[in-house]
Amino acid sequence: MTATRTLTTAPASRRSSAPAQPVRSEKKHRLRGKILLYVAMSLFGVIFLFPLVFMFVSSLKPDSQILQDIDSPMAFLPVGDISLDNYFGVFDRVPVAQFLFNSVFVTVLTVGLGLIVNSMAGFALSRLQWKGRIVVLALVIATLIVPFETIAVPMVYWVAQLPTLVIEGGVLKYDFGWLNTYEVQIVPFIANAFSIFLFTQYFSTIPKSLDEAARIDGASWFTIYRRILVPLSGPAFATVAILTFLPAWNQYLWPLMVVQKEELRPVMVGMQYFFQLNTAWGEVMAYTSLITIPVLIVFLIFQRAFVSSIAASGVKG
Repeated sequence: MTATRTLTTAPASRRSSAPAQPVRSEKKHRLRGKILLYVAMSLFGVIFLFPLVFMFVSSLKPDSQILQDIDSPMAFLPVGDISLDNYFGVFDRVPVAQFLFNSVFVTVLTVGLGLIVNSMAGFALSRLQWKGRIVVLALVIATLIVPFETIAVPMVYWVAQLPTLVIEGGVLKYDFGWLNTYEVQIVPFIANAFSIFLFTQYFSTIPKSLDEAARIDGASWFTIYRRILVPLSGPAFATVAILTFLPAWNQYLWPLMVVQKEELRPVMVGMQYFFQLNTAWGEVMAYTSLITIPVLIVFLIFQRAFVSSIAASGVKG
């Protein structure tokens, strides 16, 4: 009986211990893969940080030292004659505060109004049934292949013909032309084909049975949009907001064409102030550092929303 028990229990012990080794090797393989992934991501992160480090460090150096250290690792180290003179020089040469206000004002209104207009257009294209909506969606997507540079000059002509109201001497007058105004920097960029397409695709993934239930309860289409679609589409709104913020903040060509008044210019147009006669590279680096800091702050504050919105938009299609 003892021998029989030994013979019957030995294979069972071997069977229970056999799968342990493959499981351990699989865990080691996953751990090794994660380590390699994190090392590669860290290396890429350091590489992409080099331009920012060079910019911030160079903003503290005089021009002669920047050119002297350009071919050595010292260009990335804050050593030598370090001071804030370049930043003081920036404020003496350029009205930085006014330029920052203009960019913030234009960017906030462009993003805010763009979220409303583009989401409502996406709602109409994805949830409402009307003839020709597929054709309209195709035309909207087709505009993505048209470069902005090809339509910039015609747009300048048309905005110069648009009616506007101006106040002169306390009197409200009717005039033509949007040049040298805030609205010419905002209105042409509120509607965006990519944003409309993204909202359309995201809204299409939400079950339409919610619309039917709301309609039975007497809700209007705007109520369905405001109380059902918008609360369920946080990732889409976050994605569009982030992807709209960067182009609005980095506008250069369009303001350069339509704005000649210094008090209305955004931060990117202010770069041309530093490339007159002799270029002051230290002040250029200081100015670019000043206009980059708000973007970094926005990204750090909304980093989690940025990552989750991009991931969600990729999953939702």
